[in-house]
Formats: sequence, structure tokens, C-alpha cells
Amino acid sequence: MQTTSLALHTDKYQINMIYAHWLNGTHLRKAVFEAYFRKLPFGNGYAVFAGLERIVNYITNLKFTEQDLRYLEKQEENYKPEFIELLRNFKFGGNLYSMKEGALVFPDEPLIRVEGTIMETQLVETAILNFMNYQTLIATKASRIKQVAEQDSLLEFGTRRAQEADAAVWGARASYISGFDATSNMLAGELFNIPTRGTHAHSWVQLFDNEQEAFEMYAKAMPDQVTLLVDTFDTLRSGVPHAIQTGKHLESIGKKMVGIRLDSGDLAYLSIQARKMLDEAGLDYVKIVASNDLDENTIFNLKAQGAKIDIWGVGTQLITAADQPALGGVYKLVEREKDGRMEPTIKISGNPEKVTTPGKKEVYRIISSNSNKAIADYINLPHEDNPRSGGKLKLINPLHPYIQKTVKHFYAVKMLEPIFVEGKLVYSLPDLDQIRQYHKEQLQLFWPEYLRKLNPEIYRVSLSQMTLDLKQKLLEEHMSQLDTEE
Repeated sequence: MQTTSLALHTDKYQINMIYAHWLNGTHLRKAVFEAYFRKLPFGNGYAVFAGLERIVNYITNLKFTEQDLRYLEKQEENYKPEFIELLRNFKFGGNLYSMKEGALVFPDEPLIRVEGTIMETQLVETAILNFMNYQTLIATKASRIKQVAEQDSLLEFGTRRAQEADAAVWGARASYISGFDATSNMLAGELFNIPTRGTHAHSWVQLFDNEQEAFEMYAKAMPDQVTLLVDTFDTLRSGVPHAIQTGKHLESIGKKMVGIRLDSGDLAYLSIQARKMLDEAGLDYVKIVASNDLDENTIFNLKAQGAKIDIWGVGTQLITAADQPALGGVYKLVEREKDGRMEPTIKISGNPEKVTTPGKKEVYRIISSNSNKAIADYINLPHEDNPRSGGKLKLINPLHPYIQKTVKHFYAVKMLEPIFVEGKLVYSLPDLDQIRQYHKEQLQLFWPEYLRKLNPEIYRVSLSQMTLDLKQKLLEEHMSQLDTEE
């Protein structure tokens, strides 16, 4: 939930590194970090960026409480009292740039850039990754489900299976960004103004002497919001006939039943038969809701089998991202202060995909002026000329530089927005419906080949020639240094 401070929502090594920097007098050196992910989740063609609002709340309220400081004083590192006093007066005073929530994003491009002292940029790493990784993962999963469900209604039902309350609430928000229509979580509804929906449990039916009585009592209580769970005993021989009887009674008092819900069994067969029974009874307006461990693959298959389902309640598989429970985003140093000036830095690894791209960077979405569709994302260094609309632009594959493409007749959209400047919030957080609309607009920028669930086309993320040259230069410098040492 919203908290007043999460200063200790960090890994211990962050505090220890800040302490070591302080002891060595380097904690005020400037640094630039970038957060990104290396691989798309779920085998999808894109990810959906989310988590910015929570990051803004976190940094706005970031301070060490007296309780935090007393806890730090008890640590085995025996931090000096002067360091504790430094933390007591801490306030974030750096710059933060970010993608907008709802943006379609891709591997190896900066989603967030943090500039400031090593003390502040290091402290915020863990929380930023925590919020960004989880919410981006759930927003991406929700968008995949929406691509399959298309015009059907989607309900987020995951609270009881989520990893604790924060995951349930912020997961509901991330799902709503990507096209879900409502949530069952009342707190998420209250905090974020997300529509809420709910039916009733099997226990409601079991508490009465018979199913018909249970349905009638429920309809009596909420005659304008009647969706009946019909699979407690026998869906087609008991549940649906009793629901029809209830629906007819509602019609007699000038009301209409909203729907029935299927939560077990062969959902394709049961929905087809239930639809036929409802239609023959003159209740063709009654919707069929389905739940029971649904995800994009199950929904896709049910549709292929001709299921007559109008509304999908998706829970466990969405809120836990069950087929890939972590995004794997990272936060890497790209510039450091040395002798009073900023210089790019690189991390080299035995795993080629873990070699970082040095220097702080900007991201531009290159969009065709003719089709108004995205062509590629283009990454360059801030001091380079911006991509000029209508000119020529060379797109270079960073892993295989011989693969190049020159484009013209385009316009470029800058993707990283200033959020904090010198510690001051300069960005007006949009409301959730605006974010949701922005996500829809982002989807419209991309050809269907990039959005499909199976074997999506790979979207280009290109580095400028200057960025590639800088990376190659630093690689060669470090390799030559290793050769000299040997």
C-alpha cells in the first residue's frame, strides 16, 4: 500500500556500499544508472512499462525514520554515529527520467535513468527494480491476455493467490493499465478508482437448503447485479436451470439477470450448452462468465473450440505471472564522475548479453510518416543530434552491426520523460484512465506481427553509430589493459 517511507526497502549491500563511500569521502561523487531488462517475458514481442507511480511515491516520501536509524545502529557493521546522522538528513536531490506507464518497451533500452550522487543513486536501486520489475511483468501478462480476449470483458480475480497485499493491489492496477476492465479487489478500487466486480462463492449456495433458494435470496438482495455461480452441484442439470428460473422471476419484476459464472469442468462444452439453454429460455441477454485458472493460452484454446464466453475472470495465472514469475530487470552504472567530469563506464562479462552499453542515453521511437507505425527504437547519447524528422537515419543492429537499414520519412518521439529534476517532482502523474488510453495508443503504433502471441516478429532496437563506437572503444581499452597485465 502507500507508505510514508521505504528507506530500508533496500538490500543491505546498498547501505554498506554507501557507508564505504562515506568513509572514503566519495559518497557525493556523481553517477548515472539505467534500469532495463535483457529478455522479453513470456516469449512476447513487447513488454508494457508500469510501476512509475509507485516509484514517484517512494522517492517523494524517501527518508530514514528514527525507527529506521535505531535499527541501523544495531547492525553488526557498527556504523559510525556521523553516518547515522548523514542518513537522518537524507533527501533525494537527483534527476530521474522514465518511460511513461503503458508504453510498449523492449530489451536493452533504458526504461529509467537516475542521475545524482553515488549515495542517492545507489540507495534507490532495489526499490526501483522491485516496483518496475513486478508491475511491468503483470502489465505485460495482462496485455497478452487482452490481445487474445480482444473485445471480451476481462476481470482481474487474483487477490487471494497474489504474493501478499501489495502484489494484489498493484497487480490489479497493472492489469487495468493493459486493458482489464475491472478487479475483484476492493482496496485497489478505492485507491485507484478501478471498477470492481464480483459474483458469489460456492459457499453461498451450500449455506442454503437448495440451490434455487440460494439463487433467489441472492437476487432478492441485489436484483440489479445478479450473476449466479452455477457449478456448485451440477452445471447443466441443476445450476443453469435454476438460474433460468431466477432470471424469469427477475423479468417478472422488471429486472434483468446480468450473467452466470462457470468455474469448473469443460468450459467450452458447458458454455456452449449453457448459451443454448439461456437463449431457448429467452434470456439471450444474460452473459456467461468463466473463471478457473485461465490465462492467454487457455482462453485462446477455448475460443478455438467455439466457447460461448463473454467475460473472463483471470486470477492466479495473471497475478503471479505463473509461467515466468520474474522480469529480471537490472540497474547498471553507465557514467561516473572522475576528476570533476563525467565519463562513461562499461561492465564486461563472460556472458556477452551482460556487457553493458556505456554512457547515459536517450531513447527515441522512430515512426513512419506514411503508415504511422513504429519502425524501430533508436538509442543515442544526449550530446548527439536528435533524429531529424523527415531526414535519413541509419538503424544498426547492436549485436550484428553488419545488419543495417536506412529509413527516411519518419518522425521521432522521445521516450524518456523528466520526472524529478534536482530532487523536485516536475512530472504530473496522469490518472489511470489516461495511462490506459496511452497504452491503447501505443498498441496502435505497432503492426500486428509484433503483437501476436505466438512467434512475434522481433522489433528493432538500434544504437547510434556514436554509441556503438563508444562501446567498442571501451571494450578495446579494457581488453588491451588485460593483455598488458598478463
